[in-house]
Amino acid sequence: MLIRLRLCDIIEKAERRFMDLKTILFVCVENSFRSQIAEAYFNKYAPKGWVAISAGIKPADKVHPNAVQLMLEEGIDITHKKPQIITKELQERADIAVIVCSGALCPIVYTRYVEEWNIPDPANMPLDEARKIRDTIKDKVLDLIKRLSEIKD
Repeated sequence: MLIRLRLCDIIEKAERRFMDLKTILFVCVENSFRSQIAEAYFNKYAPKGWVAISAGIKPADKVHPNAVQLMLEEGIDITHKKPQIITKELQERADIAVIVCSGALCPIVYTRYVEEWNIPDPANMPLDEARKIRDTIKDKVLDLIKRLSEIKD
């Protein structure tokens, strides 16, 4: 009983700490490549008090294998990630949404602040071209983090 109460206390404290974080929501169509990469970079370099999540309007069955390989090259393992659908709850939780895709299929997102990056879909590109897209996403994420770090509460 005592162990169970302590575990419940630990879970409750962790949930409160997580809810206190400001959230970036990275969005694309399938949540299998661009948004997964952006989320991974953001969470690796996130300023204190921030966390990233990602979602899509038509989630793929799995993260694209090239995205996994390209992030492993960067020392970031996203093999455990699973594409998820964007929900009203995710949008309500987000302080900022970043639409990483380009084209007519890109979702409309309802958050207080939305940024559009218009990044081409690397899913069918050769790995060398997809690597350039990965690097562009990294640059944009690092710029976003810099801008967030300059904001005073």
